[in-house]
Amino acid sequence: MNETLRIRYALSGSMLGCMLVACTDKGICYAAFGDAPRPLEGALRARFAHAPIERDDQALRGSVRAVDEMLSRPHDNIQLALDVRGTVLQLQVWNALRTIPAGRTVTYTELARMVGRPRAVRAVANACAANPVAVVIPCHRVVRCDGGLGGYYWGIERKRTLLRWEADTARVSANSRPVRR
Repeated sequence: MNETLRIRYALSGSMLGCMLVACTDKGICYAAFGDAPRPLEGALRARFAHAPIERDDQALRGSVRAVDEMLSRPHDNIQLALDVRGTVLQLQVWNALRTIPAGRTVTYTELARMVGRPRAVRAVANACAANPVAVVIPCHRVVRCDGGLGGYYWGIERKRTLLRWEADTARVSANSRPVRR
């Protein structure tokens, strides 16, 4: 990372446990979930080892609220400013992930096809695993070909919770829409 990059972060509680949201001046660069703040802060500092990092809960209140809204209202198609950096393939995969509707899943094979790399399933899975902004880029919506959940950097139980929540809120949204005649 560029040493002139300045990162601020905030911590909050969420339906998935402790949540850390980090931002540059351009947008969210990191979002993570865990059981306690210290490991999340350590992971942030390791990922951006050469950048000055400071905690600023007050300044990032809006960003934290926006990520929390993505969790609680996954079907609202909330778009947030991001500042994510990766390889060309990673960026392609992350962009494709953002097109998968809440409540739906795709397989790693389908995702590889979506980015025009049908034989690069393992590389696509690795790009999902390298996703720096959990939930904002919804890599949790990718499952194995056999329907198994596969992995999730923030824990398989969090992935299961997210998928269940999105499926449940999809049913509620569908049932609460007005009937058009």
